[in-house]
Amino acid sequence: MITDKAGIIFSAIMGSKVTDSIPRFTAVQNELMKHVLPPIPFLGFRDKQGIHKIDADFNAEIWTADKSLNTADQFFPFSFKGDDGVNYLLPYEPMISINGKNSIVRRHVAKAKSTQTGGISLGGTIKERWTQDDYEITITGVLIGSILTGNVSECFPIADFEKLRNFMTAPKSLKVFCEPLQLLGINQIVIEEFSFPFTKGENVQAYEIKAYSDFDYKLLLKLDD
Repeated sequence: MITDKAGIIFSAIMGSKVTDSIPRFTAVQNELMKHVLPPIPFLGFRDKQGIHKIDADFNAEIWTADKSLNTADQFFPFSFKGDDGVNYLLPYEPMISINGKNSIVRRHVAKAKSTQTGGISLGGTIKERWTQDDYEITITGVLIGSILTGNVSECFPIADFEKLRNFMTAPKSLKVFCEPLQLLGINQIVIEEFSFPFTKGENVQAYEIKAYSDFDYKLLLKLDD
């Protein structure tokens, strides 16, 4: 057992049985000190000839936003049809939620006990008639300017904002084109509510549209009809 100062401290910390292996640790350490490993150069500067200065202007790439997608690059593109017959495609594919329900007229009628039901009085209401209600449509998307930062005229998507605003404030039904709506027979909608919430980023503006489906009905009938 080692009785020097270092051995006593090591034994107090690690236990007396560990001190029996100290000579082996010391021998290994002494052997390793005889062999010095070669220095490993930093990989980035190993070949000085491989470092070249590139003369390029990266500002345009760094501050340029992602370009808008056309119809072919979007899975479910959504577009409005203007009065001029030109379709306005939302530049970035929005998220569309569709909610449908039935409007049912129910009558609360007192029911007598019936022998067919074993003398049990059936509860519930009488469904007099029902019809399909409007589809509730929620459209959530974002408008993005051409550059990430700058003054309002340069980075904020003013043109897309004004086009969308004109559709949102139009006091009429709007013709729309979107595959999920087409599958439900919806070709036009009426805007009930819209919002442009605060969005982080100088060139980004989110929007949310709440609308109802609208269908053309023939309300005025001829006598022959």
